[in-house]
Amino acid sequence: MNIQQDRQPRSKSLLRWLKTYTGQKYFTTCLFLLAPVLLLVLFTAIPALNMVSYSFQERDQFGLNARWVGLDNYKAVFTQSDILMPLMTSVYYMAGAVVQIVVALLIANILCTKIRWANFFKGVIFFPYMMNGIEVAIIFRRFFYASDGVINKYEGILNSIIQLFGGEPRIWLSASPVLANICMVFVSNWRYIGFNIIMFIGAIQSINPEIFEAANLDGAGEGQQFRYIIFPSIRPIVTLQMVLAIRGAISVYEIPYVIAQGRNGTESFVMKSVDTAFKMQRFGLASAMGIVLLLIIIFATVLQRLVLKEGDD
Repeated sequence: MNIQQDRQPRSKSLLRWLKTYTGQKYFTTCLFLLAPVLLLVLFTAIPALNMVSYSFQERDQFGLNARWVGLDNYKAVFTQSDILMPLMTSVYYMAGAVVQIVVALLIANILCTKIRWANFFKGVIFFPYMMNGIEVAIIFRRFFYASDGVINKYEGILNSIIQLFGGEPRIWLSASPVLANICMVFVSNWRYIGFNIIMFIGAIQSINPEIFEAANLDGAGEGQQFRYIIFPSIRPIVTLQMVLAIRGAISVYEIPYVIAQGRNGTESFVMKSVDTAFKMQRFGLASAMGIVLLLIIIFATVLQRLVLKEGDD
């Protein structure tokens, strides 16, 4: 009897609390969060956990005759040259991401000064980011060569411009894997640098102008203002953009796939993962490659946080 009497007052007090403004606020919040949380668990958390278990198995696309192989899939990722080489290709994009951030900071700092047509240049620079990645890849495929890059090696818009000024045309995507990957990194930076510039411009413009006025009165130059005022103030934005740039560099797919079809050393790690899963029908190995990619992104993010660690507030 005492237990039942205790439950009844508790249920009544809970109902009374739900009728209050605070109770209705929390109940409504939880109700609105229920659908996205369920979708997140259903389509992200559960598949991710399944992928972890698949990475320790040898299985086909239907999951029939799955066989536990332990760490063999992870050993294959780091020992087979056909898998390791696409992973090394990410180094080009990671280096390009660092260059992209530095150039974006420089351009953003220039556009924040009182120059003519600043808004026009902002729109032009940001426009490539608004384009679809496939469209950008198709444009630059025509830019580097006319057809497949094998028959018409010296055709393409870039070689036409070079010949117009009396230069010698080059084979951009078939001569050297280094040159081909540099071209891929250039296309990637051309597309994404506008987003970084706009983010940096917004961060710089949020700094109190009185700080710059005081710095000018003290005789601080532009370099000193950037080092001691601008960069420390926008450090969180720089860290965020570096994380996004590194993540994009490691998981690049559509640009090398559409432009070069992964030939001549341009195949990315994500391209190799997709081919392993859907062409070679080795879903266990592809799952292990996905886990390795996730760990690399986490490691790069933590490393950036340590390098660009903010000082105490």
